[in-house]
Amino acid sequence: MPALRFEGYVIVSADGRLANAENVMPSELKFEGDKKFFSAALDRADLIVHGRNSYEDQPNSPQRKRIILTRRVHATAPDPANPKATLWNPAGASFETASAEAGVTSGTVAIIGGPSVFDMFMDRYDTFWLSQASRVKLPDGEPCFPGVPARSPQQILASHGLKPGEPKLLEPDQDVTVTPWRRATA
Repeated sequence: MPALRFEGYVIVSADGRLANAENVMPSELKFEGDKKFFSAALDRADLIVHGRNSYEDQPNSPQRKRIILTRRVHATAPDPANPKATLWNPAGASFETASAEAGVTSGTVAIIGGPSVFDMFMDRYDTFWLSQASRVKLPDGEPCFPGVPARSPQQILASHGLKPGEPKLLEPDQDVTVTPWRRATA
């Protein structure tokens, strides 16, 4: 049994985008049901991992241990702006080194983006929680994963051995769902 469990979280538009053309999450992708789901999941996580442009901006955010990917450090370093954060350059250190520096060697790791961060963990996810706002389109926006829009987020997750579970409706009046994509266990 692995010491760390990896879970990914993203909400995307119908066309697989997580941000608009200005690389900002637009209000069209912000839904109360998804915010509650996301916040509760992060409250349960032992460690949050994201790029320098991704953050969850919630009341509990400052209390959460996190790893922030950056090229500004050689390997790992404490974040001078956040005592709960560790800066990590994947070119200089393994994830296991970074998580040990952050003080987390077991438990749930929540990966919250962006696209290159999600991609780094594709073959490690135990579950990827894909929320989708099927009525929202962002044709010039930032894709959630490398390879979108040539392939859908669902096709990319499936190509990495993840299988969809039963979707849950988060916002019935807006047609916003979350689907757990899980790795088959042997």
